Amino acid sequence: MTLTPPPFDPELAAVLEMIKDTLPPQLTMDDIEDARGGVGIEMLADLDLTLGGAFEVEDRAVPGPENAPDISLLICRPVAPATEGPLPVIYHVHGGGMILGNNRVGVEAPLRWAKELGAVVVSVEYRLAPEHPHPAPVDDVYAGLLWTAEHAKEIGGDAERIVIAGASAGGGLTAALALLLRDRKGPRPIGQLLMCPMLDDRNDTPSSYQMANLGVWDRTANDTGWTALLGAERGGPNVSPYAAPARAEDLSGLPPAFLDVGSAETFRDEVVTYATRLWQAGGIAELHVWPGGFHGFDGFAPQASLSQTSQSAQLTWLTRLLAQ
Repeated sequence: MTLTPPPFDPELAAVLEMIKDTLPPQLTMDDIEDARGGVGIEMLADLDLTLGGAFEVEDRAVPGPENAPDISLLICRPVAPATEGPLPVIYHVHGGGMILGNNRVGVEAPLRWAKELGAVVVSVEYRLAPEHPHPAPVDDVYAGLLWTAEHAKEIGGDAERIVIAGASAGGGLTAALALLLRDRKGPRPIGQLLMCPMLDDRNDTPSSYQMANLGVWDRTANDTGWTALLGAERGGPNVSPYAAPARAEDLSGLPPAFLDVGSAETFRDEVVTYATRLWQAGGIAELHVWPGGFHGFDGFAPQASLSQTSQSAQLTWLTRLLAQ
């Protein structure tokens, strides 16, 4: 059966045309090493993480999971916060398909929120697949959150006002973190912000077929990321919800969620389903499906009209959450 894909937003389609040669939609296991050395990763070293002096920036090694290496946290604290006392904390989990990236990837968004809201940003670096399959990535993310909660006062933060956030693979790991914290009775975040999250290893939705070889991160790339994380278990009956949150049978008792996704991307249907299941479990969730958006469009084309709208929605949700 042939599925007609939804059209890309015209402004975003022009951006896709510009990046198609450096960022093709497909990615195989053989491409991982080259992708890790790509231009985008190299450019991260040039980011002004202080946002013109607004933040004090620190890289700190903290204990990882038991019998595992230390993990690196990027900690960004406002230099001159508008309010006194402990600040909200945005705990950020980077994207990269479970196979790419570091704690600088995607951190521009939480820094932008934090500048507006007066918050501390903590961005966690986790071990990558396939060298470190599940549960290594989520275990690192969990260990980093525990350290952040336990040392919140030390970094100027409020352990009672932690928001967990991530995009793509980082969004999936953020959703998995929320499940782990609920089930292990760990610190409770006040919200989870899931941007185009990677939730379902089965890769079998209509949108995953519609967007084959189109946009950014198609079903071939998705197979690659999930296989790197799960090996032969991918798509089978025994996948943990802490690896693929869409596998969770119980979505009750989770923090309020913000989810967004493009209408023209692989993850559209799994994100819509996850939001629906949160509501069905009695949870609080706000869902945005951005018309014509490709995967990660607001990061690749931050000045586009649709990107500006999506960024505004994220900030509005966070503002309302922190005012409660």
